Amino acid sequence: MDLKQIFRTPNPIIGVVHLMPLPTSPRWGGSLRAIVDRAEQEATALAAGGVDGIIVENFFDAPFPKDQVDPAVVSAMTVVIQRLQSLVTVPIGINVLRNDARSAIAIASCVEAPFIRVNVWTGAMVTDQGVIEGKAHELMRYRRELGSDVKIFADVLVKHARPLGTPNLTTAVQDTIERGLADAVIFSGWATGSPPDLQDLELASSAAQDTPVFIGSGATWENIPQLMQAADGVIVSSSLKRQGKRDNPIDPIRVSRFVEAARRSVTLKHSQPSETQPVQQVRA
Repeated sequence: MDLKQIFRTPNPIIGVVHLMPLPTSPRWGGSLRAIVDRAEQEATALAAGGVDGIIVENFFDAPFPKDQVDPAVVSAMTVVIQRLQSLVTVPIGINVLRNDARSAIAIASCVEAPFIRVNVWTGAMVTDQGVIEGKAHELMRYRRELGSDVKIFADVLVKHARPLGTPNLTTAVQDTIERGLADAVIFSGWATGSPPDLQDLELASSAAQDTPVFIGSGATWENIPQLMQAADGVIVSSSLKRQGKRDNPIDPIRVSRFVEAARRSVTLKHSQPSETQPVQQVRA
């Protein structure tokens, strides 16, 4: 997949808009207008700061259902995303947590969003929602049914989860791409705000070959120069918020600082000879 088809750059920086609690979630506050207002502020701050794309997700709906959200969540997310599309020109993707890829691709197809993120695409992961099994076979058929070309950005060994068994990281990446047909893969640390291990990230990138690999968590302006050497793009959220705290709104100054550091790291990456490929490892 050529990332420039979506982002106009081969090394995109994707910021995240964490929606405030949506209807039917435990902390729903009763005002969709307030949710839209906060989302507008954050998307505008991200776009003004120079990100190449945005992902909208129902982050504050926790605790999440395992694989199917309420229709009210789908409706609310559709309303918010359409509003953001009228405000910013960067491409907007969708992640319906915890793992409702069917709703995500349905929303994306209707609002013409170019990509979605799916936490568990292949394999099975033990999570705080229970065991989540990937449903790539169902979603790829549903995408075809919809006549859609929405791209699938799929996590490999996703954060806040543990795999059943002890999979080989190379095999997990290859299965996600070759058997699950993901368009891009995402590799994270163990939790929100936790960066991936650099050696594991290098291994994932090596296994992915020509398929784009995104850093999925824990990127900051301090560590992005190292992490970006082993990835094609980055998805970033917590470090862009005021005081670096995930419950706070986006801080435009932190966005600009991160984007500047990431851009420098990409320039450095392309100016240096490639590193020796890492040896194969097993990630527990």
